[in-house]
Amino acid sequence: MAGIGFELKKLFSRKGLIATIRAYSYATIVCAGPMILGFVLLLFSMFMADYAGAARHTRELLVTVLTHSLLASLIVTSLFSMLTTRFCADMIYEKKYNLLIPSFYGSIAIMLVLGGIAYGVFLHYSGIEFLYRVLAWIFFMVLIVVWTEINYLTMLKDFRSIILAFSVSVLAALLLGAVFIWVFHIEVVAALLSSVTIGYMIMMIWYFAILYKTFPEGFGTSFRFLEWFDRLPQLGFIGFFVTLGLFGHLLIMWWFSSLSVQVEGLFYGAPTYDVPAIFAFFSILITTVNFTTSVETRFYPKYKEYFSLFNDGGSIENIEEAEESMVRVLSEELGYLAVKQLFSTLVFIIVGTILLPNLALGFNSEMLRIYRTLCIGYAFYAIGNCIMLISQYFSDMKGALLSTSIFAAVTNILVLIFALRFNSFYGIGFVIGSMCFCICACIILCNYLRKLKYNVLSRQPLFANEHHGFFTKIANHFELRAARVQRRRREADEKHMGGNKNEETE
Repeated sequence: MAGIGFELKKLFSRKGLIATIRAYSYATIVCAGPMILGFVLLLFSMFMADYAGAARHTRELLVTVLTHSLLASLIVTSLFSMLTTRFCADMIYEKKYNLLIPSFYGSIAIMLVLGGIAYGVFLHYSGIEFLYRVLAWIFFMVLIVVWTEINYLTMLKDFRSIILAFSVSVLAALLLGAVFIWVFHIEVVAALLSSVTIGYMIMMIWYFAILYKTFPEGFGTSFRFLEWFDRLPQLGFIGFFVTLGLFGHLLIMWWFSSLSVQVEGLFYGAPTYDVPAIFAFFSILITTVNFTTSVETRFYPKYKEYFSLFNDGGSIENIEEAEESMVRVLSEELGYLAVKQLFSTLVFIIVGTILLPNLALGFNSEMLRIYRTLCIGYAFYAIGNCIMLISQYFSDMKGALLSTSIFAAVTNILVLIFALRFNSFYGIGFVIGSMCFCICACIILCNYLRKLKYNVLSRQPLFANEHHGFFTKIANHFELRAARVQRRRREADEKHMGGNKNEETE
């Protein structure tokens, strides 16, 4: 992400209001575009269903189907997102660019098969209409591809194409929804499910075209990245725990709280909690953008200088000076990030308290209290997540795994306890869990930096370890199989070319 940050930093260096707005727009879309698209389409779908005169049950069914599909796709992709990102980073460092696209195909294939079967079984027994089940399943499958594409798009700097695809997808979904409802008079849930799915399909196809145009044609097996499960097994769990901590409280509120509403069949919701959570989530966008455009871009040069001294024979004095400079810059940037998030949270709480009751969303005093509480929780999460990501710069995977597992466990256990016992404290469990995440991530990073030279030099293995785990064996099997297939194709091509030459000679 630091490479993306440097490119975005150039946009922020331009003067003028329009240039600043443009820079923030690019940064926001690049860092959180599909997530924003999901929430925007969800909110506009609610407004359009209400304007079309749909019954309350119909609107709730639409929202729950969309949110279940969104969260299910995020949970599935969280198992692979950080791992494939690390694999791509390593391949770029080794200049093995032809392995990037195969890993994209391989990870998508695994997630589509496993996720498609699991979510398909859930939908089969969900109890909703057959058409809704089909549309929800297609929407889920498209989302898996889009989330995966985003991991690979972060390696590119084609911001104009990315934001254009985002804008066209939003407009297409909204326009198609209106056309389906008021021109073709299609039933509201089917119309809006179809339009949202088509919107994401447009984004999926557009993003794939960008990737296909940019990266070279693949070589070798599509499952080489599986070896990284043996090299860095913590990464899969880190991504899963972050997602579980971030969205698990929604699932618990759907199933166990007094706010739970059985919309239809297995689809449950908690509108009194869900709607405030959507708006509160937007309060972390400033931190997400700032981490990429400021924290990483100021920290990375110092980080690179420090470790290059170890590789290039720097003196102890130079190493200590570089370490002091790197830690100072990192401390300053994380401090600025915390202050900006605090300011953003206060603005969202004040403005939201004034504006949200005036929107046609049925906000009452309980929803406003939950909204303000969740804004605080998301603030701690945003800061803690940034600190955890910095830990991964130093390959402190155990520390990152510890902080994220604490986040997921504390958050979901406390949310469940409050949901079952204390109805007046909805949202507090998420706040406490996020606070623990932030504090633990900070303590772990500080302890690691306090013994940085020891962690860099003494805790590393003396010899390179060869990996012979389960996933490595699978990757090697498919690698040999791919090599045989490619060799046969090459021999067939050579034979074909030789035949053509003989015909020309005759």
